[in-house]
Formats: sequence, C-alpha cells, structure tokens
Amino acid sequence: MPRFSIHHITKYNYQNPVRDSANQIVLFPVKDEYQEVLRHELHITGEPNLDIFVDYYGNEIGSFMHAEPHTELLIDSKLDVITRARPLPPDDISREDQWQHLHAIRHQVPFIDFLRQELFHALHEVQDLEGIRRSREYTPLEAARRLNQYVYTHFKYIKGITSVETMADEIWKIKAGVCQDFAHILLVMLRMIEIPARYVSGYICPNKALLRGEGATHAWVEAYIPFYGWIGLDPTNNCMVEDLHVRLAVGRSFLDCSPVKGTYKGTSENTLEVGVAVCYEDGRTSEGTATILSSQTVKTDANQNSYRRFMEMQQQQQQQ
Repeated sequence: MPRFSIHHITKYNYQNPVRDSANQIVLFPVKDEYQEVLRHELHITGEPNLDIFVDYYGNEIGSFMHAEPHTELLIDSKLDVITRARPLPPDDISREDQWQHLHAIRHQVPFIDFLRQELFHALHEVQDLEGIRRSREYTPLEAARRLNQYVYTHFKYIKGITSVETMADEIWKIKAGVCQDFAHILLVMLRMIEIPARYVSGYICPNKALLRGEGATHAWVEAYIPFYGWIGLDPTNNCMVEDLHVRLAVGRSFLDCSPVKGTYKGTSENTLEVGVAVCYEDGRTSEGTATILSSQTVKTDANQNSYRRFMEMQQQQQQQ
C-alpha cells in the first residue's frame, strides 16, 4: 500500500488584467476501497467560493468564478493518497458465458456511453486486425490485454506531435502520440469487440520500472470485465493498473476528464504553466519534480470578445 504526495499546479499569467474568469476543475481524487485520500488541499487565486457537484459519471467537479480584474490565476492542488492493488478477476467462469454477458448488457444504461464509438473513419482498418477478429478465442480480459499490448507495440510514444484536439484518425495515421492518444485508440478497439471501456485521468507515480509519464498527469483505460467490474489497462506502458496509478476521473474521453477548463473576459495574451510533483512518503520523488513541466503563450481573439479560454485550456492541459 504505497502512499504518495502529489502537488499539481496550474498557473495562468495575463499580459493585461482580465475579469469574469469562470472555471471548472476535475482535480478531486476518486475515493473507494482501492484509493484512500488522506489529505487534499486546494488553493485558488482570490479564494473564490468553490461549488462541488458529482457529474453523471460519478466524478467530483468543482466550479468557481473569479470576477475581479486579475493578471494571474493559480490553481494549487496538494494531495496525500494511499493506493491498493486490485485483485485479478476469477478464472472460474467460462469464456462463452463472459462474452454472452457482455452481449446482454450492451443496451443497459451504465454501459451505453462506454460502448458508443467516437467519430473514427478508420474503423474498417481496425476491424481487420487479428486481435479484433480473433477476440472471441480468448476471455474478455485476455482479449483486452492483447489489444493493450498491440497499442503499446505499434504506436510510438512521442511528445509534442499531438494536442487534445487531435482526432483518433490522425493518431491512427501517424501511429504516435502520448498517453491520452494511446488511451483513445484502445477505447476504439475495446468498444469494437463489445467490451465497455472508459477513459481515466490521473497520475502515474514513480518506481524502478521508469514508466512512461511517471510523475505527471496521465491517462489510461478501464475495461468492464463480466462478473467482476472495471479493471485498468495502461497502453502507454503495456501494463495493468495496480497501485502506481492515482485516479482523478473517468469518462467517455478526455473531454469528460480535462483537469481545468473555463472562460475569461479580456483581450490580452496569456501564458499557461503546468507543473506536477509526485513523491513517496519516504521522500523519493519523480525526476524533475517541483518544476514547471510545460509552458506556452497563447493569444486571444479580440473579434470574439476573448471568450476563448475553454479551447486554450483544452489544448494545453495535455496529459503525458
């Protein structure tokens, strides 16, 4: 049962004062038998009132308004959490019974959204993959693990060549990207073989295996396994999710789980900086922690009254 301390900073600097900043944050960790939250401190510039509600997928969502003119907006999240490994599903249920169960639940409300395909024009190419055509020869879990390995093997992990707006077709074409891209491709594959699959956002914590994306925001997939429940698969690292992944939110895709998004009123340029630091209880840290991990200047469009921060934040809050 490792214990992690996570420090996540999102900072906006504006060339000129802006106002009426309305924001939504998805920075509240999941609380269940596999993840115990010991402490969570959240500090926001101006100490605005924070309204918290639970969305359709069970995520805690915070919303706030910073109306006064300001040249900086800082969202500072500090978290202490204990994670526990989830046991593997039992293997005493026949392969046929498991697939029949998946077929029977495909129109049930809890699973419909997680079986619906996003816009993807290359579906026919995916259908021809051996792992798709032969999926019924394996149990749903084994079929999912094989597809997880396929994404890991056939897609290159390259930062900076995609954004949160990159469509699945482009990812499929270039066969490269970062964790959110790997997750979106795996979602397509799992849903194609009638396994409900959902996108997960969170953090991946450091260990000796030097996992891709450790010490940063991360994304992976959870697949629904019959007579068991949801189990995590990380195609970026070709592993099953155990006790090194800290969950923040689940949804159909990244758009449901974006850590920060919002709008503001103003016409100035702004710079976004995001930093994540992860350390164990004994003080071991991820490489390069407590530093700004990404920074980019964006320019608003005066012709649109500068209500564009939603898109800017979506583009920049890219998980690695």
